[in-house]
Amino acid sequence: MPDSLPVLRRWADLCTTDFPSLDPERSVALLPVAAIEQHGPHLPLSVDADLVDGVLAAAGPHLPATCPAYVLPTQSVGLSPEHQRFPGTLTLRPETVLRLWTDIGESVARAGVRKLLIFNSHGGHAGIMDLVARDLRTRLDMLVYSASWFNLPLLDEQGHDLNTRFSAAEHRFGIHAGQVETSMMLALKPELVRMDRARDFPSTSQQRAAQYPILGNGRSAKLAWQMQDYHPQGAVGNAALADAATGRALVEAAGRSLAQLLQELSELPLSTLVDLPDLQP
Repeated sequence: MPDSLPVLRRWADLCTTDFPSLDPERSVALLPVAAIEQHGPHLPLSVDADLVDGVLAAAGPHLPATCPAYVLPTQSVGLSPEHQRFPGTLTLRPETVLRLWTDIGESVARAGVRKLLIFNSHGGHAGIMDLVARDLRTRLDMLVYSASWFNLPLLDEQGHDLNTRFSAAEHRFGIHAGQVETSMMLALKPELVRMDRARDFPSTSQQRAAQYPILGNGRSAKLAWQMQDYHPQGAVGNAALADAATGRALVEAAGRSLAQLLQELSELPLSTLVDLPDLQP
């Protein structure tokens, strides 16, 4: 993103004397969470961190200056035990991630900000985001949402769904370092992409989907997997089909949706949270 474009405001750029004047009804803290983990033979370890920061940069031009959203430091190292047998992967223990993200949330609450968005780029974080968010809501009455860029509406400027550019098989099985992530990295960090090593990396889950009606249907049962269980080279999906134009469109679409999500969260009343249940018969 060119430096001249608007950017999201950083929490760290505020002065401590700024916080008493923040409106707790509207102010939102955004915690970006990512991973440093292997992404096959053709992509760098930094993919998830680069993608979350790229989407944040793309959101800046679409967020009104009147929306009080503040971006906390990106948590680049996360929970990646499924990739730990590949050299270079960095991972924290689950209890470390829970404590780290919770401690940050508690610090946000002490500053008087009661709305938090945990914004994620790593598929392995889905469960732990729920645990942190529910705990902060329960103990501190914070209004917490969690979201991943890949679950946002991904529409181009004409309103067309960019997901239609990828096959059904790529959507279901190309979950790591496939066509989507490789395209986005070609847009964001092309100098780090080794396209001469990119190819179609089939997933073993495709075999199970064909052989087992329940175990392999992708909904009814979940495998406790290590990445090498899906493909020994640590990637799945057709990375050879990646292109930078599609990647740029995805980044921009995710940025627009993130900006809208922040506006909606800023507008959502704190009264959404109900203090006590109604125990009347």
